Amino acid sequence: MAKLWAGRFDKPTSTLMDDFQSSISFDKRLIRCDLLGSIAHATMLGEQGIIPMADSEKIVQGLNGILADYDAGTLTIDLSAEDVHMFAEAELTQRIGEAGKRLHTGRSRNDQIALDVRIYAKEASAQVQALLHTLLETLLSLAKAHTHTIMPGYTHLQKAQPVTLAFHLMAYAQMFMRDVTRFGHAFAEADVMPLGSGALAGTTYPLNRERVAELLGFSAVTDNAMDGVSDRDFLITFLAATATCMMHLSRLSEELILWSTNEFGTLTLDDAFATGSSIMPQKKNPDACELTRGKTGRVYGDLLALLTVMKGLPLAYNKDMQEDKEAFFDAYDTLVKCLLPYPEMLKTAAFHPDAMEKSAALGFTNATDLADYLVGKGMPFRDAHHVSGALVGKCVKEGRALLDLTLAELQAQCPSFEADVFEAISLDACVQRRSLRGGPAPQAVAESIQRAETWLAAQRENAHT
Repeated sequence: MAKLWAGRFDKPTSTLMDDFQSSISFDKRLIRCDLLGSIAHATMLGEQGIIPMADSEKIVQGLNGILADYDAGTLTIDLSAEDVHMFAEAELTQRIGEAGKRLHTGRSRNDQIALDVRIYAKEASAQVQALLHTLLETLLSLAKAHTHTIMPGYTHLQKAQPVTLAFHLMAYAQMFMRDVTRFGHAFAEADVMPLGSGALAGTTYPLNRERVAELLGFSAVTDNAMDGVSDRDFLITFLAATATCMMHLSRLSEELILWSTNEFGTLTLDDAFATGSSIMPQKKNPDACELTRGKTGRVYGDLLALLTVMKGLPLAYNKDMQEDKEAFFDAYDTLVKCLLPYPEMLKTAAFHPDAMEKSAALGFTNATDLADYLVGKGMPFRDAHHVSGALVGKCVKEGRALLDLTLAELQAQCPSFEADVFEAISLDACVQRRSLRGGPAPQAVAESIQRAETWLAAQRENAHT
C-alpha cells in the first residue's frame, strides 16, 4: 500500500522499517473508534463549508459502509497498512474515489490517534464499572446472608478479634466501590475531545471543535493543542485504576486461597472454578484465584511501562507514544478477564460457618473483650491487658480456650471477675458490642450494606451508556 505521506520521500521505506514501525497488528482494534471519529469530522467539515457538502455526505456514507462491514465481521483489515488510520482512509478512498482524499483536511494522525484512544478509554472505563457493579451486587448479597456468621478477624495473619463474614466481605465491597469511583475519574479524564489540535499547533481551517465533541458525546474539548496530542495522562489514570483494582482482586484471591486450604477449612470453591493435578488425584486447586494473583504483576508492569515511556518526552507528539496502546489494551483485557468469573465463583462457593466460628473461638479472639470487661470493673486498661495476656498464656499451655476457664481460675488471676464474664466474652457478645458505624455488629453491617446498595443504585442509574 502506498504511503499517504510519501510525497516528501525519494525512496520507499525499508521493509525492516515498515515491520518495525507498523502498529496495525494491535491498533486495528481502534477501527470502530477511528471510523466514528472520522464520521464526526467529515460531518463537521461539510457543515463548516471547509469541503463541499456533497463530498462530506459521500465520505460519511462510505465510512458508515465500512463500519457496517466491520460490525458484520466482513471487513478484511489489511495488515500491511502502517496503522489503522491509514487503512481506514485508504479503504474509504478505494470505495468512494477522490472525495475520500478530503477526509484528512484539518486533521493530523497525532490528534486522530489521541481521539481514538480517548473514545476507547471511555468505553473501557464504562465497561469495567459495569463489571464492578455486578461484583459488588454479589458481595452485598453474600454479606446480607452472613451478618451473623462469626469468623476470626486477623492482623499479621494471626487471629485478632471476632468479626462476621458479612463484615469481612463488606471490607472488599468498600475497595471495589472506590475502584468504581477511580474508573469514573478515568472516564472523566478521557472525556475531553482533542481533534482540532492538528499535529501540535491547531489548524488554519475554521473547524467547529465543539460540534465534533457534540457528535461524539464528549463533554469538553482540549484547551491546548500541544497538550491535546501529547497527553496520555488519561491512560495512566486508567492503568493506575486498573492496577489498584487488580491489587484488590489479588487480596481477595489470596484470602479465598487460604480459606479453601485444609488448614483453614472455612471455604470450598465450586468444582467449576477449580482444577486438578495431573499426578495427584486428591488435588483441587484454586487456579482462578492464583491466576488473578499472578496477573496482577503483569498489570503493574503495564502501568510502569507507560509511565516510563512518557517520563522523558519533550513536547509534543513523539513516536514513543505508539507504545501506549499495547500496555493499555493488555491491562484492560487482563482486568476484564479476571473480573468476569468472580461473581459466579463467589455465588457458588460454600462457606462453612461452623468452622469459622470454631476458628474464632480457638484463636483467643475475645482476649481484648476480656480486658475490656476488667476495665468496666474499674481496672486501668494496661493492667487489664496484662491480666488477659496471662490468662491467654495459661490457655495456650493447657490447650484450652478462654471460655473453657472456670470462674475460680479467672478469679485466681484477678478477683474482679464475676459470673457475668462468660456472657461478656462470648463471641456473639464481642461482635454485638462493636456497634459503632463501621463496626462488625450485625445492625451496623446491615446499615453499611444499605448505604452501599443505595450508592450502587445511584451508580447504575448514572452509568455511562
